[in-house]
Amino acid sequence: MATGRNHRPATSRSRGIPEATVARLPLYLRALTALSERSVPTVSSEELAAAAGVNSAKLRKDFSYLGSYGTRGVGYDVEYLVYQISRELGLTQDWPVVIVGIGNLGAALANYGGFASRGFRVAALIDADPTLAGRTVAGIQVQHTDGLEQIIADNGVSIGVIATPAGSAQQVCDRLVAAGVTSILNFAPTVLSVPEGVDVRKVDLSIELQILAFHEQRKAGEEAPEEEETAPPAAPPAAAVTKRSEPGPDGDVPAVMPA
Repeated sequence: MATGRNHRPATSRSRGIPEATVARLPLYLRALTALSERSVPTVSSEELAAAAGVNSAKLRKDFSYLGSYGTRGVGYDVEYLVYQISRELGLTQDWPVVIVGIGNLGAALANYGGFASRGFRVAALIDADPTLAGRTVAGIQVQHTDGLEQIIADNGVSIGVIATPAGSAQQVCDRLVAAGVTSILNFAPTVLSVPEGVDVRKVDLSIELQILAFHEQRKAGEEAPEEEETAPPAAPPAAAVTKRSEPGPDGDVPAVMPA
């Protein structure tokens, strides 16, 4: 099987596929894979769009970028679409991945079986803690960050996953990029600065939870019983008009005094 660093197919960017379409391709692939596992041979655009959570017109537009238009009255061939989208996403080749930061999150990512099933092979686990070096996580021995550059070179890694604390994420990112990594999945709660030509995808679980909290608060506000209308505040009392005790130059002039 070809490896990611040495055999790069034409990318969606070079083929003119919009980034929004690229972001939806994994959704289509997940829905199609589920259909394939159930031995469903064909699927209509409406059925597939519903399974992927998009509208059918958008789906048909997305597939037109792939050169796939389906068959009227029949729909789309499930197995062919799985292959076509997998190829477009680069999942028909082997992508060695390195995970830096083997705390709770990094260890959980290392144990995630979904990587291998999608063509992503965890090639190395790296951590700055010397007490972790040599330990085995998910069947892989953790290595110290001192050897990061050599590990990248030896495994032909072009995709790095950062699961370190925020304070060290940028330094790790700089070392990965200098070693030849051109795509980074960042789980650290910070924004990374990278040179042109390096792609970064950020995953921040706390931000996602905050967004959910916002929607929950709005729903709670909408469901709260409406309060009884209160009477508008009473108008202030009218000002009393009195006479000045002393006449002005033009005679007696009314003076407005507070009641």
